[in-house]
Amino acid sequence: MKITILIPFYNEEEMIEKTHQVLSKELKTMVEFEFELLYVNDGSSDHTLELMRKIAEQDERVKYLSFSRNFGKEAAMLAGFDHASGEAVIIMDGDLQNPPYLIKEMIAKYQEGYDVVNAKRSRDGERKTTSFFAKIFYKVANTMMDVELTDGVSDFRLLSRPAINAITSLREYNRFSKGLFSWIGFKETVIEYENELRQAGQTKWSFKKSLNYALDGILSFSNHPLRMIFGLGLTCIAIAGLYIIWLLFNYFSDPSQAVSGYFTTIFTIVFFGGVQLVSIGVLGEYIGKIFYEVKGRPHYIIEESNIKKGDQE
Repeated sequence: MKITILIPFYNEEEMIEKTHQVLSKELKTMVEFEFELLYVNDGSSDHTLELMRKIAEQDERVKYLSFSRNFGKEAAMLAGFDHASGEAVIIMDGDLQNPPYLIKEMIAKYQEGYDVVNAKRSRDGERKTTSFFAKIFYKVANTMMDVELTDGVSDFRLLSRPAINAITSLREYNRFSKGLFSWIGFKETVIEYENELRQAGQTKWSFKKSLNYALDGILSFSNHPLRMIFGLGLTCIAIAGLYIIWLLFNYFSDPSQAVSGYFTTIFTIVFFGGVQLVSIGVLGEYIGKIFYEVKGRPHYIIEESNIKKGDQE
């Protein structure tokens, strides 16, 4: 049985060799399987590609793809799925925060008949702010999205060939893989493990990138924000109607106490102006996603690879 280990790398010159060494050591304990190590260079600006070439020359199991620029992790995973030749694919990060020792357990679950084997990590050792915002995201996402996400389950998972074929058939440009993995269905299970800390280098996921990724996920898998705008509009109309009724009541009750209208004017402009800007912003996000989809651009461009046509089955 052939298993593909898929690892996207972006500016990981401090980790790529160590990751390969640790992974290779773990794979030596599983001689009954054939492994393909598929590394994707996501347009790194450091020496990641040079080190990737070196590793591939020393280890014939290593196949690599190198993008012409940085297309993002979603594109890197899709490229890996498109070029993987294994019966099953295991996705891992290149910083060893996804422990290789779980590979054996993942394959065992796959042999039991599961198409998707998810790895769920604890939040031990993580910043409190990171854990706090992560919990908020999962609560909001599971309330608004059409799929169910589990806190602690990242992209570290095993996918069977039928699951991979289902994922690669979904060619949407705005990709949110966590949602896609859940959307395709198939028989799945979860393996829990203790959180591993990065051993070298810096994380590429800043708070801003994480926030954008969360917003993209919610907008890609739900039309609830549009419905919320509709509800907000109705609420504003109701508030405005009640306010006008209150002003008329005060005027007819005691005309001498009627206000000049300055506060009313400012309140109306600021409140409804803010509602309109938020509504236009949400609509703009959806229109922007439609704009990217209809252009039909490729998800990635491969500049260099050591994969030959005959290597893919």
